[in-house]
Amino acid sequence: MKVIIAAAGTGGHINPGLAIANKIKENEKKSEIIFIGTTRGLENDLVPRAGFELKTIDAYGLSKKISIDNLKKMYKTLKGFGQAKKIIQEFKPDIVIGTGGYICGATITAAHKLGVPTMLHESNAFPGKAVKMLAKNTDEILVSFEEAKERIQNANKIVCTGTPVKIQKRNYTIKQKEEILSKLKLSLKKPIVLIFGGSQGAQKINEAIVNIIENKLNKKYQIIWATGPKQYDKIKGNLEDKKISIGNIENTKIVPYIYNMEEIMNISNLIIARSGAMTVTEIANLGKPSILVPLPNVSNNHQLYNAKVLEKVEAAKIILNDELEGQKLNNEIEEILLDKNKENKMAKNALKIATKNVENKIYDEIKSLLKE
Repeated sequence: MKVIIAAAGTGGHINPGLAIANKIKENEKKSEIIFIGTTRGLENDLVPRAGFELKTIDAYGLSKKISIDNLKKMYKTLKGFGQAKKIIQEFKPDIVIGTGGYICGATITAAHKLGVPTMLHESNAFPGKAVKMLAKNTDEILVSFEEAKERIQNANKIVCTGTPVKIQKRNYTIKQKEEILSKLKLSLKKPIVLIFGGSQGAQKINEAIVNIIENKLNKKYQIIWATGPKQYDKIKGNLEDKKISIGNIENTKIVPYIYNMEEIMNISNLIIARSGAMTVTEIANLGKPSILVPLPNVSNNHQLYNAKVLEKVEAAKIILNDELEGQKLNNEIEEILLDKNKENKMAKNALKIATKNVENKIYDEIKSLLKE
């Protein structure tokens, strides 16, 4: 099988593409796979690192505003269509797959014009502009959440497969949990709250946690907090101004980044995070209660719609960014963790929307489309 995967920009677009590529390679050793991206996004690091060839084209997200900058981007994106067409003609793929983002516009359109089978994967509950725009000219669209189906018009075929993620549910023994926590100078005596805002951190969440620590509100639970590498020194300085040593806070471990995230997510009782599609998928797969703070000012407010997928089944609480502050967050944490029945119910509810064998489902859809 010869495959082109269009994936660019963020890990939320690129990692599903890599997971699909790895599954194809696992099942078909002789398959040939290349990626199409831009020169600007994370694909320039992640794709070669994963062992795949990356070809780049000009592609930009376009706004409705009329400006010289937007006209320049429009011209370059039209140029990107020709570049994508040339790559497809030279590579001669059996299928072209897009995993969301503006890169899909030129690549999927070029493939459609050339009569090559096309497939899109949408991770968010509220589909992006590119997926909606391309629906009519795409042979099949795969979605992560059932809620996405009703938001895509004129699609030929939509299948809910879920989104492939690295983090999976693990059943650790008490001894294993104790070993993981001992490295963080924490214990199993109090519930664990995991807090993160993505690789860049999340300022509003960070401010609320500083407030909780400053006022010593977390006496009944422990915190593992990944600030984000860019935020760590700022928070350290902020705490020092309040006469608090970042490495010596009761019931609290603060780190720039968590490298063993699968372990930490699995042993945590509650997760506080933004609501990107992959984070929501991981929380559901692990069966964890969560408090979600959707990132505002993103396309179609899609993080709010992702969070609502968990809220709808009573597995998560949503706090809007503008409404987040320390005391409010602490009240929500204690409401969940001090009621074991509530915590367990939310955990079970999260598992209701978990998707299993995602990579296998996607691979089966690819094979089925090619047979058609």
